[in-house]
Amino acid sequence: MCIERYVFRRRIRYTTCVRTAEEERQVCRVLLFFIYMRIQDEQLKRFVSDAGLVPKKDLAAAQKVAKEEKRTLAEALIAGGYMTEDDLRRVESYVLGIPFVSLKDEKIDFDILSLIPEPVARNHNIIAFKKSDTALEVAMLDTADLPAIDFIKKKVGLKILPRLTDTESMRWALQQYQKTLKDEFGDIIAKESSALKVLAEGDGEEVSEEDLKKMAEDLPVVRIVDTLLRHAIIQGASDIHIEPMEEEVLVRYRIDGILHDAMTLPKHAGPTIAARIKVLSNLKLDEKRLPQDGRFKMEMDGQKVSFRVSVLPIFFGEKIVMRLLRENRSGFSLEGIGFHGSTLERLQDAMKQTTGIILVTGPTGSGKTTTLYTILDLLNTPEVNISTIEDPIEYQMPRINQTQVKADIGFTFATGLRSLMRQDPDIIMVGEIRDQETANLAINAALTGHLVLATVHTNSAAGTVARLVDMGVESFLMVSTLRVAIGQRLVRRVREDMREPYTLTANQRAELSKHADLDRVLETLREENIIKPNASWNSIPFYHAVPQGNEDGYKGRIGIHEVLPVSSAMKEMVMANATADQIEEQARKEGMLTMLEDGIYKAARGLTTIEEVLRVINE
Repeated sequence: MCIERYVFRRRIRYTTCVRTAEEERQVCRVLLFFIYMRIQDEQLKRFVSDAGLVPKKDLAAAQKVAKEEKRTLAEALIAGGYMTEDDLRRVESYVLGIPFVSLKDEKIDFDILSLIPEPVARNHNIIAFKKSDTALEVAMLDTADLPAIDFIKKKVGLKILPRLTDTESMRWALQQYQKTLKDEFGDIIAKESSALKVLAEGDGEEVSEEDLKKMAEDLPVVRIVDTLLRHAIIQGASDIHIEPMEEEVLVRYRIDGILHDAMTLPKHAGPTIAARIKVLSNLKLDEKRLPQDGRFKMEMDGQKVSFRVSVLPIFFGEKIVMRLLRENRSGFSLEGIGFHGSTLERLQDAMKQTTGIILVTGPTGSGKTTTLYTILDLLNTPEVNISTIEDPIEYQMPRINQTQVKADIGFTFATGLRSLMRQDPDIIMVGEIRDQETANLAINAALTGHLVLATVHTNSAAGTVARLVDMGVESFLMVSTLRVAIGQRLVRRVREDMREPYTLTANQRAELSKHADLDRVLETLREENIIKPNASWNSIPFYHAVPQGNEDGYKGRIGIHEVLPVSSAMKEMVMANATADQIEEQARKEGMLTMLEDGIYKAARGLTTIEEVLRVINE
């Protein structure tokens, strides 16, 4: 038999099939638990009325709205502003007998807190705060989130005791993940750095390669470097900067495109850390006058990370920058990285072609490679042969033949592309078009029946055409092969628990209108059913990030894009040597959203902020 489970607040119906009487009893117990974890409308009405929490007139108004809009009474009370979600949680706690806990200003033991991974804690608003031999107490904003409870129960192997808490407590507890990490790693660094003093006694003298190797393999420096790398991975950093200064060594992490000071180390730690990283990267230990480049890999919690290392001699020692490349990343979707509506449709139309060029453009760090890999992942089917030439290979993908450029032995993008053409490819990805030879080879590949994906360094999609012309590409060949040019940037996502709403003033709208077509953005929001047909800018909420403690109110990034298809009118303009501004103007007439307009669209959806969009666009 099949039993349907109905999630009241989320209105999602799903079915569980049972075959035995015991399974049926288990499902029924789950259903009973689920049902009684919610206050029924009559219970809520009676309690709110008896306790005088909401005036009778307002309660009647909320009941009317709930009936007309087919909502629960709780939803209507919150939507009408008669009660907050935290008020309702306290009522739920009292009526249903679920203990209510306040975690504000409470220090949670890191061993208990880390039983629930930070991404799960943030996504489901669930915190582990107390543990016994047989049970784990968890604070939640929604005790009916059964999938989260079930996941944690399987992970820790203990009985889960749900407790209700408020938004402020949840925000405080989530901040402790980062604070506790910094405390934990800071203690390790301080302890191991003091042990390096013995190694620094010969500072200022020439140290042999053999001595440097011994220093690099000493336990304190191994622990320090391992801690720096693990901390960077946990923090989601894309780069690590180790910078020797006059009195100390500064370590900085680039997180979501912004550099943050991570920690400082004593001055004497610099040479030993540099030696350790050189050993890992297989670089020359005794070479301190010339730049060196290398790479190494490590695995943590099942995640493989490749580190691309650059060592540069500076006045106070050797500055080291490591780029973190997380391997085996797949499963991205175009919607997930920020494409939507007509922008998405134009890209999908180009992907359906078997010949031509798709170009992704933007400055370093704008997410071009992620976009290309997402497209490759979608095109990667058994019917096609995909080959790439990259510098470096950032993500390893199954069933795709990936080749690394080695310029020092003469293996460039151009020579690699020539060789790929003899490998019977259907789809070719060129990491970057840097010169005329590579550009011409890519166009010839597209002309001879291949779909080519590539990146170019320009500031906008319209600027791509001018850049290729500057490289010496013939206009008539370019218009015959170029399908779409994608311009993009990355903006930071604003956190839902650290933002406050506001509406744009007339002055703000007037200022934005100088650079963006707000009517087009509003129409796009309507077309995609993000807002109601009669909505205006006066009723659309935007958000400011609200920093708290060490948190700046942002977490993660999403792309803002402009997709320029090469239409017939566009081809004529290119052949007539039109400027980038003229090409962009024509593209906007044909319905293209610019990156700024796409950023405003995403800010209107609450994904980012206007301030963040303007910061990125103006860089």
